[in-house]
Parts: sequence; structure tokens; C-alpha cells
Amino acid sequence: MTRANYLTVIAAALLALFVAGCGTTGLNPQGANVTEMKADERGFVAGTGIESQDLVAVADKMARSILATPQIANAQGKPSIVLEPIVNETRFPINKEIFLTRIRVTLSTKAGGKVIFLARDRMDALEKERDLKQTGKVTGGTPNAPVEFKGADFILTGKLQSISTRSNKGSSDYVLYTFQLLDPRTSAILWEDFAEIKKQGQSDAVYR
Repeated sequence: MTRANYLTVIAAALLALFVAGCGTTGLNPQGANVTEMKADERGFVAGTGIESQDLVAVADKMARSILATPQIANAQGKPSIVLEPIVNETRFPINKEIFLTRIRVTLSTKAGGKVIFLARDRMDALEKERDLKQTGKVTGGTPNAPVEFKGADFILTGKLQSISTRSNKGSSDYVLYTFQLLDPRTSAILWEDFAEIKKQGQSDAVYR
């Protein structure tokens, strides 16, 4: 075999390997398998902090508890709820609003229309739409109907707190999740519930 033919064979073999690699699915660049899991499952990439299975368990528990509270279960009509930002006092830099989002969506899908959530986080867009209608720049909706933003019957908020311990044997984290339903007229706490999770491990994970 001549040198030219030899180089041609090598080039063809390398091209075949490249094409085969491009056609492979479920692998990351390091060659490790990618596993699709349920959100409430604890994965093999895990640490002692707040993870998806904790979010699912805590949000589902809070949603069930809210629906069972007398102010909601025995309410006349459909009480409206506003979500207020929760306080994250843990060492984990998580998207803290994801808990309230998960609770809201769970209640909206499982409450059978018993509660209404007010989109206060979209006030800029709502006010812009109101102004456009009032100035006649856009039409639609109920003709000549006044635009009124509904006041909240309840405010839902919460707090995440933790106790963290580290030693040469590993790390330990206890996280307390508390949520409250407040009366905006009196500031009274109408409902309150909590969940707590503790984890220990020989190594810690990096949370983002």
C-alpha cells in the first residue's frame, strides 16, 4: 500500500468515527449517559441542599394544606390570593420564587376553581393595557367596562431557613420551609404550615 493510499484509509476511518459519534444520542461530550428522571426523584447528582424532589414534596404539601384551611375551604365565592416574595435565609442561591410558583400552579390545577390568583407581578403590562383602552388606542373586551384591579383577600408568602454543619467527615444541612396566608386588612396570620428536610453527605454539591 502506498503512502497516499494509507493516508486515504486513515482519513476515511476517522471520518466514519466522527459521523458515528455525531449520530449518538444520550451522551454528553465526556461520554457519560444522560438520564431523564422525574422531578420528585433524587438523582445520582445530589448534595445536601435544596433540590427538585424537595421542591415538589414541599409545594404539594403546602397546596393541600391551604385547600384544607377553613378560610379557603368554607369561603363564599372565590377568594383571591396575591403571591409575595419569600425570604431565602439558607446558604443555597436558589430561585426562591419557584416554590410559590409551584404552589400556585398546583392550587390552580387541583383546587377546582376555588381560588383566584392575582397577577401583581404583571402590573406594568396590566396598567399599560388599561391606559391603551382608556385612551381609545385599542379596543376589545367588554365595551365601556371600567378597568378595575381586584384587591387581594389573602397574601401568600414564606421563608426558607437552614442550619448547616461541615467537618472533615462531610456536610449536613437542615432546611425549614414555612409558608403563611395573611389577611391584608388586619395583618393576621390565617394559616401557617411548615416542612423540614435534613440531609447529610460526605461531599457537597455546587448549587447555582
